[in-house]
Amino acid sequence: MAQERFKAYLYEANRHKEHVLEARRELKVPVEDYDSLPKMEKFALNTLIFRFSKLQDLIGAKMMRAYLEYSEFPVSDMSFFDILKAMEKERITDIDTWSVLRRLRNDIAHDYPEELGEMIEKVNLLIEQSGELLEILDRLESKYREIERQRD
Repeated sequence: MAQERFKAYLYEANRHKEHVLEARRELKVPVEDYDSLPKMEKFALNTLIFRFSKLQDLIGAKMMRAYLEYSEFPVSDMSFFDILKAMEKERITDIDTWSVLRRLRNDIAHDYPEELGEMIEKVNLLIEQSGELLEILDRLESKYREIERQRD
């Protein structure tokens, strides 16, 4: 059951990953001013923000737990902090990195016009940190495949 859930999540995550990579290729960094971006770069940036948020949420809310269940960790009573500690032991991510990604996701979801300068700074950080998020996904998938091979 955990294996099927993880596979479904992985499929969805890889779709987000494709869009993140494509959006990053379209963007010229650093972003200086959102309003002066060409239409396609605005589209790419908005896609990147949306897919980053979806991927970060999917990994944190579903994939980590499903991976641990598949790895036969007793996760039913684990808090999210305990799940993060397990992810750290598995060398998939560490608590500090995940906290940065989560905070960035939350900050970017709330864009206020009066804070445009600060938002551009966060957008550039998001572009930079999207690579880290994709690496976490890759490590998660790699560890899953390792277990899958051992069980065959």
